[in-house]
Amino acid sequence: MSRTYVITGAGSGIGAAAAALLTERGNRVIGVDLKGADITADLSKPEGRADAAAAVVEASGGKIDAVIAAAGISAPIPLTVAVNFFGVTGFLDALAPTLAKSEAPRIAVVSSMASLQPNSPELVDALLAGDEAKALEVGAALAEQGPEAGYLNYPSSKRALSRWVRRESITPRYAGAGIPVNAVAPGTVVTPMTAPLLATEEGRAMVDAAVPMPLNGHSDAVVIARLLAWLTSEENTHVTGQTIYIDGGADASLRGDDIWGWADPS
Repeated sequence: MSRTYVITGAGSGIGAAAAALLTERGNRVIGVDLKGADITADLSKPEGRADAAAAVVEASGGKIDAVIAAAGISAPIPLTVAVNFFGVTGFLDALAPTLAKSEAPRIAVVSSMASLQPNSPELVDALLAGDEAKALEVGAALAEQGPEAGYLNYPSSKRALSRWVRRESITPRYAGAGIPVNAVAPGTVVTPMTAPLLATEEGRAMVDAAVPMPLNGHSDAVVIARLLAWLTSEENTHVTGQTIYIDGGADASLRGDDIWGWADPS
């Protein structure tokens, strides 16, 4: 049975891979991106998100079955939090009423292994509070300190996004409407965004030190697309609120074999 998918970031990388895969499987895909997609939109701005959501509803005839939010950037600037967090959450909230009309509505977003990296708690708090002005202010202050501090915009945006997924997945808006909401957290994926860094031996060594992937190494974008496709399929009726690390073992390498001990008696 054909389903209608909305995919942000469909112009390149994981979003493009997901769009191609789902189209090959006989589904209708409405792509959203700055360029190279069905709907041109700037998700870094509130008005851009609202316009994109309205355009999606019009293009779909008011019927969508799933949203895959894959748009994102990793620059050490506050634009990163605008796109990676508010560009996802604002867009999803705007589409939630339309999505809820589907017989099998689904949502999946692209987080990152970076959600486990050092971040700015102040920035994460501002993001989860929905305070975009404050988040951009904190992000700008980090960027002014140089690239190393500015990079915190990226892991902070992904940490907040994974927490948003966990928090919102069980609310009336989503669980109450029968909408599973999940995130995938890739390790190192070969995409146009990572290609320059992976092109040098020094770059690869730095990446592999931060994100060790003992199982099969760096992945292609289609690997992530296949998991996104299942999470947003009719088969997924009960997986929700999860960030699934599709990372060649990086999470297990970095966090070890016990992520449950926090609940044990001391």
